Amino acid sequence: MSIDFDATRWGKIKEDSRHWWAGDLKRPLIQMTLTGCDPGRPEPALPRHGFAAFYDFSVSPEAIVDRWDYDLSCSKFMGDAFPCVWPNFGAGVVAAFLGAALEKGESTCWFHPVEDKEIAEFRFQYVPGSVWFDRVKAVCRAAMERWEGVVQLGMTDLGGNLDVLSTFRPGEKLLLDLYDVPDEVKRLTWEAHDMWWRYFEEINRVLQPVNPGYTAWTPIFSEAPYYMLQCDFCYMISTDMFDEFVKPELAASCKKLANPFYHMDGPGQLAHLDSLLEIEDLKGVQWIPGAGQPGYEEWPEVYRKIHDAGKRIQLWGDMKTLDTLVEQIGSAEGIVILSGADVSEEREAAAFLKKYGAA
Repeated sequence: MSIDFDATRWGKIKEDSRHWWAGDLKRPLIQMTLTGCDPGRPEPALPRHGFAAFYDFSVSPEAIVDRWDYDLSCSKFMGDAFPCVWPNFGAGVVAAFLGAALEKGESTCWFHPVEDKEIAEFRFQYVPGSVWFDRVKAVCRAAMERWEGVVQLGMTDLGGNLDVLSTFRPGEKLLLDLYDVPDEVKRLTWEAHDMWWRYFEEINRVLQPVNPGYTAWTPIFSEAPYYMLQCDFCYMISTDMFDEFVKPELAASCKKLANPFYHMDGPGQLAHLDSLLEIEDLKGVQWIPGAGQPGYEEWPEVYRKIHDAGKRIQLWGDMKTLDTLVEQIGSAEGIVILSGADVSEEREAAAFLKKYGAA
């Protein structure tokens, strides 16, 4: 195996992440991944693709994992970085597990209801033999057998529960349901919650105990169950509706996870930030300004509010991004930044890590 990582490195990752989650690591976590390294092995014939769902079912899970192995072999992991990959079957793939159609676009996956029904007719129940759920588990199983704990495999993007519901009630239908049949929305939200947790736990039974720990599509490492929770649908609703329809389920999921984060996507969600930060069990927030919006450095009030609430912060960027954020909030603690560079920039990357004590 040519992936450049070993048990000693994993021990350091686990120890530092443990202290970071506990709040007593006196520095940020900096995951610095360099690309362009010699993989030390031939490139497989299977082309690289960002979505595991795009590979035809005739492609074996072992072949998909072999492709991932090659790509990881082209990387060097510095600082708090570690070899990781996640099986991408589209954001909100729980909808496909529950019977929605998965459509492959040019560069993403979409989910659609297979029939048009009124909300009262829907029941979210476990579907035995779901082809997409079986496929996800098969890929996870092949990864565990191939890597035996050298690589961290992240949880597939299960999605947010109201987002899953919006798959089955697309367009303006779910928005109208909030007014017209609020009790039906709440019923399905909690049915989706129960199914979400069943799928999460079943997939983890495949991954554990071989997997080093827990990650999601955002690879913040945790030895105990972690997930990047979300509700993209909530940018279209009022703060009162967020508190009524979204917050209770989010709080319940946070309570079940050791280290829950929230994916806050776009300025439309900022109205809910104060309410979100009131969730005691929520550990951190990932703020994504979104396409066409100012960069991470232009939202100091958002980061100060997250930091002052005692929550952790995750972002992507380089030394300038981190320097600016530290200046804005007055501390580097409680931050995890995912960064990358070409292997030719290793000296600069090492200096970045040394500055913050992550070398």
